[in-house]
Amino acid sequence: MTIREMLEEREEMILSPYASLAKKSKGRDVPETECDIRTVYQRDRDRIVHCKAFRRLKDKTQVFLIPEGDHYRTRLTHTLEVSQIARTISKALRLNEDLTEAIALGHDLGHTPFGHAGERALNSVCPFRFKHNEQSVRTVEKLERDGNGLNLTWEVRNGILNHQISCTPATLEGKVVRLSDKIAYIHHDMDDAVRAGVLTEMDVPAEIRAVLGSTPGDRLDAFLHDIITSSSDRNDICMTDSVWKAMRDIRTFMFERVYTNPDIKAEEGKAEELVCMCLRFCRCDDRQVRDTYI
Repeated sequence: MTIREMLEEREEMILSPYASLAKKSKGRDVPETECDIRTVYQRDRDRIVHCKAFRRLKDKTQVFLIPEGDHYRTRLTHTLEVSQIARTISKALRLNEDLTEAIALGHDLGHTPFGHAGERALNSVCPFRFKHNEQSVRTVEKLERDGNGLNLTWEVRNGILNHQISCTPATLEGKVVRLSDKIAYIHHDMDDAVRAGVLTEMDVPAEIRAVLGSTPGDRLDAFLHDIITSSSDRNDICMTDSVWKAMRDIRTFMFERVYTNPDIKAEEGKAEELVCMCLRFCRCDDRQVRDTYI
C-alpha cells in the first residue's frame, strides 16, 4: 500500500460522512498517473501554491489601493486568511481539509489589479464580460503552464467558480470557503480601516457588537463558533439567523463607512481609467486582453 492509499484509507475512517473523499473525486479533465505520496487534493493545493498567478497576488491590493505602510492587506494575505479560517472550520467539522485549502488558495487567482475597481473597468469595456471568479477558473484551466492549465480536479474548480455568496458550491468544503471569504474580508477590512483612522471599533452599531463582540478577535471567534455549532452533523454549512443577520448588517455598515468612503476611493477612478486606457491602446484579440489584465 502506498502512502497516498494509506491517506485515502485514513480519510474514510475519520472524516465526516458528508466530506469529499479524495479517492471519490470526479477527477481531472486530462487523466494522470496517481502520485504515490499525495492525494489528488494535496496535488491541487501544491500546484496552486507554485503557480505564477498565485505569486502575482502579492501586488494586488484590496480596499486601500495606495496604502501608506506595509501592514495593509493585499490579495495574497486575504487569500491566506481565507485559507486559515476555512481550514479551521473544515477540521472541526471533519471535512476534507486538503480540498478546502486548495479551493481557498485558488479562489482569487483571477482577480485584477486594483481590486474590484479593476474588475469594474474590465467588465465595462470587454464585450465578453469579466467576472473574477470565472477568470480564476480560466486561469487554472487555460492560462497557467503556457496554456496547458493546472489540470485540477473537478471539485476544486467547482469551489473556485462558486465562491461568491450568490453561488452554490457542490461540496461542503466549497461552501466553507464561500463563507470564509466573506468572514475574512469583513475581519481584515475592518482592521485596516481602523488602522487607517477611517473609523473606530465603537463606530460599529451597538446591535452588531451585541452579537459579534467589539474586537476583531471577538468577531472572528463568534463567526467560527456559530458556523461550526450550526453545521455539525449536517449536510450543509450554515449560521444561526442572528449571526447571519449581524454579518449582513456589518457588511452594510462597511459599505456605508469604508467601501464607498470618498477618501478611500479617491484613487479608484484613476485605477479604472488606467485599465481602460491600456485596453484602448492595446491592439490584440479578446484572448490576449483576458490573459494580460489579471
